Amino acid sequence: MRLTLAQVNPTVGDIAGNLAKLRDVLAQVPADCDLVVFPELYLVGYPPRDLLERPALLEGVQRAVEELLRLSAHHPETGILVGAPRPTGQDRGKGLFNSALLFYRGQLVGCRDKSLLPSYDVFDETRYFDPSPVIKPTPFKGVRLGITICEDAWAQEESWCSRLYSHDPVRLLAEQGSEIFLNLSASPFQVGKEEVRYRLMGRHARKYGRPFVYVNQVGGNDELIFDGRSLAFDSRGDPLAVLPAFEEGVVTVDLTRPGTPGLYEPQEPIASVCDALILGLKDYLRKCGFRQVVVGLSGGVDSAVVATVAVKALGPENVWGVAMPSPYSSPASLADARTLAANLGIELKVVPITPIYEAYKRSLGEHFPVEPIDVTLENIQARIRGNILMAFSNRFGHLVLSTGNKSELAVGYCTLYGDMSGGLALLADVPKTMVYELARYLNRERPLIPDSILTKVPSAELRPDQKDQDTLPPYEILDQIIQLYLVESRSAQEIIALGFEPETVRWVIRAIDHNEYKRRQAAPGLRVTSKAFGMGRRYPIAARYDL
Repeated sequence: MRLTLAQVNPTVGDIAGNLAKLRDVLAQVPADCDLVVFPELYLVGYPPRDLLERPALLEGVQRAVEELLRLSAHHPETGILVGAPRPTGQDRGKGLFNSALLFYRGQLVGCRDKSLLPSYDVFDETRYFDPSPVIKPTPFKGVRLGITICEDAWAQEESWCSRLYSHDPVRLLAEQGSEIFLNLSASPFQVGKEEVRYRLMGRHARKYGRPFVYVNQVGGNDELIFDGRSLAFDSRGDPLAVLPAFEEGVVTVDLTRPGTPGLYEPQEPIASVCDALILGLKDYLRKCGFRQVVVGLSGGVDSAVVATVAVKALGPENVWGVAMPSPYSSPASLADARTLAANLGIELKVVPITPIYEAYKRSLGEHFPVEPIDVTLENIQARIRGNILMAFSNRFGHLVLSTGNKSELAVGYCTLYGDMSGGLALLADVPKTMVYELARYLNRERPLIPDSILTKVPSAELRPDQKDQDTLPPYEILDQIIQLYLVESRSAQEIIALGFEPETVRWVIRAIDHNEYKRRQAAPGLRVTSKAFGMGRRYPIAARYDL
């Protein structure tokens, strides 16, 4: 069987646009292709979330199904396998299946519904779908296809989902004589996940001695980034095709041919993070209708990385920098911002905030003392800057990118309506230590980010001689504790037992727990690690706990 993997980038809710892209793929598929495979829920994009509760969306899906029947009649030798929501026809339950629909010669010749519905981390499929009551092969052109959808292929003992499910759809399909396995997927990116996927899908092929094809969505949809990296394996588990990461790709493979050991090469982790952020930012703007961004350039590493990634995603002509020196900003910081802007080729606006800050102090001085400087006046400076950035956004229609990192967001070292202002938080899931790693990676070809930015001691520069570590533990320590508590769910006692200073551990945990109210009001942040703030971590605000 000759099969085409269509690794494409859908827009959530844009059924007409996604269908048009499907037509374009069909136009380039070879005439002798037996089957073209699209990703999970391709017609509506993943994740559609509560759009699935809108009758108009499902009516649009039905119209798309009718169009696919016509399209398949015009491509009589090629089957079309595409992901879409499908009514269950039952008056109990959610009323929808997450389905793979198989079109051939003007007919719908097969439906396979998703069995395993994830409801952990960023996934919430039991909110919308019912699990398939039947698992069986799908006959097509004299071959029994073992069609699975994303999570259905993750129930092996070697995957992280084994404890969640009582049955393994791939095993059940193999026992019923499936000759080729196909997996339609929308598997979000996180660092290191591509290697897990490669091992898991290849193991399926080796274990059952049958070809295994995995077609993953690519593109950014809100916080989630999909890296593609679709795969096809021969019956020995050797790769026939490995599609590119973070870009669309359409490849046709002959499943009767042997694969090529060594064809797959994992991407360097920090390179994958960089590419993910570039794609996530590019798609967020494109799919939300923006063209340009504005970034507050403080002369620090976070804003430098955000601006550099933005230039790589959008081009220098679409990135504006705004420097907003205060009475406590060092001349070196403004100089670093100017050098960075020149290196990137972006326009830089300089808006001193001292006159506005002094006006605030005069007004507030009638009601409470404004000396010595405290957190109130520090936050006022941050909020002045946030207002200025939003003024540029309102006037020119640019999207403000907030520049805070995951370490700051974790412990609340950020100002509501100040440096947290913005339409997208590019680094919200990037710890401070990774920010430096990312900066060095961005400088690998030429020094875009000045070395002085990378070597200076981090400071918010909101009071005289301020340093981040006046308030925070060293970032190397802070990030380890955040990883242990936030990602690995270790208790304070367990973390202390690993050798960390007890007072520091308790402070970090208390800060994480007590700043949920800030994170609830933060801009959407692109997810690149296994545990991001936002849709994948749902903690109460009005609560009292000691975990």
